[in-house]
Amino acid sequence: MARNPDLDSIDRRILGIIQQDCTLSVQQLAERVGLSANPCWRRLKRLEAEGVIRARVAVLDPEALGLSLTAFVAIRTNRHEAAWLDAFAAAVARVPEIVEAHRMSGEVDYLLKILVADMAHYDRVYRRLIADVPGLIDVSSTFSMERLKSGAPVDVTALG
Repeated sequence: MARNPDLDSIDRRILGIIQQDCTLSVQQLAERVGLSANPCWRRLKRLEAEGVIRARVAVLDPEALGLSLTAFVAIRTNRHEAAWLDAFAAAVARVPEIVEAHRMSGEVDYLLKILVADMAHYDRVYRRLIADVPGLIDVSSTFSMERLKSGAPVDVTALG
């Protein structure tokens, strides 16, 4: 469901700043956007309540954690009923190495992003996935040679 929240320039500045550093205190954030702490806190709470801010998290470096292989897995299926989709979503949710999963338009039905240590680790994930999900017609994997951009902030400057 697409939403177009009513964000003013201060909201957009808050969002831009916390995407770069969510560890700032409310007081520090307020100073950067020209507010006192209480109005800034209320804006943060409103943005969270509206679902604009889903979570405040740390962005980890997969390679620093030994997860140096990124696989993109394109999946095709001939199963499109709701029960199958629920089972597929549940199977994907059970695999922590799958960090993103998208239902696609076009020739590919689903696209998964998987972070693993090496090819043997990927193979274990692949085997678990195909064992848990019936009705897969094609599972094609490609592997990233180099991560050029990742975890990029959402451009909030063009909103409004």
